[in-house]
Amino acid sequence: MGVYLNSKTAYTLYKKETKQPYFVDKSLMLVELFPLIKQGNNQICITRPRRFGKTVMANMISSFLSRGCDAEDIFNGLQISASEKYNQYRNKYSVIHISFNKLPRQCNSYREYINRIERILIKDLKDEYPEVEVNETDAVWDVLMSIYAVDDTAQFIFILDEWDFIFHQDFVTDEDKREYLSFLRDLLKDMPYVVFAYMTGILPIAKYSSGSELNMFVEFTMAKSPAFSDYFGFTEAEVSNLHGRYLNICETPEITQEGLRTWYNGYHTAAGERVYNPRSVVLALQYNHLENYWTSAGPYDEIFYYIEHNVDDVRDDLALMVSGTAVPAKIQEYAATSMNLQTKDEIFSAMIVYGFLSYENGRVSIPNQELMERFEDML
Repeated sequence: MGVYLNSKTAYTLYKKETKQPYFVDKSLMLVELFPLIKQGNNQICITRPRRFGKTVMANMISSFLSRGCDAEDIFNGLQISASEKYNQYRNKYSVIHISFNKLPRQCNSYREYINRIERILIKDLKDEYPEVEVNETDAVWDVLMSIYAVDDTAQFIFILDEWDFIFHQDFVTDEDKREYLSFLRDLLKDMPYVVFAYMTGILPIAKYSSGSELNMFVEFTMAKSPAFSDYFGFTEAEVSNLHGRYLNICETPEITQEGLRTWYNGYHTAAGERVYNPRSVVLALQYNHLENYWTSAGPYDEIFYYIEHNVDDVRDDLALMVSGTAVPAKIQEYAATSMNLQTKDEIFSAMIVYGFLSYENGRVSIPNQELMERFEDML
């Protein structure tokens, strides 16, 4: 068991999640991944706003597939256990699970950041495959290829969480970003040791990878990709179930289902379903109070900078949205960046990706009361 390779961290975290009173079982997503794993060499990236369950789902996938643990005690009680492929896939794979949102102590450069990731992963691989000769100067993909050359059954599933974290750090330059994309390309693209790669983040790959660096990934975004829509955010049926639990748990319930809908519903998926912000729903039920649980920092604050400077009268349209009117917009998810927003459509595109606005049928709107309060304060 290593830090990244067949770690028990995801198992431990996901098991704790399943014990929470307002846990929602999304394990059937695994059924949709089984064919991709069976085919081999499939790589997908799912992007969603913060607090929409990306890390929970990454931990679920890793704990189910990794042979570093036996997760039967978790999944026997979940919906996936009814699948005929349940035992075929459970804990049968070597999984490399990297959360890219961890920095070295007193990190001041991209090189320090990426060196830490390579160093830890190479150590894990050397511990697992001591018979393979590794040179100090070897890149991590060279080590993986050396392992595969000795044992062609040595293949891996990659779970990569918060892939775009590093782009939001002040010390990262444009050249660093290009190097990072090259790192991911060299690690994953056309490599025989890759069985399947599952990657998550906030910003779409297309924003940063203008060329062919990461074109091996199939992207699934909330606004334009119907696939996997049900697994991120809470559906109406799931919130109804949670509210029923809340009424049984809470001695003095103060929250109605309509209150939850007003405050936290309103996000639209490309599949046509409205979903709730999951973190806010859970916190509201846990603390028996409807309020704004949204937190913002970093790139979110920079978006407000552009709004403040009234690019193309964007504040006028936001004022309309505060009054309840949806506004036409051409969404370009690849343009979602906090560094170089030039037009009103680019600003709205970024706000959709970050979760500030909802998009449906060519129009953008403020999704719910929680976000309405943020906009009212800002305006």
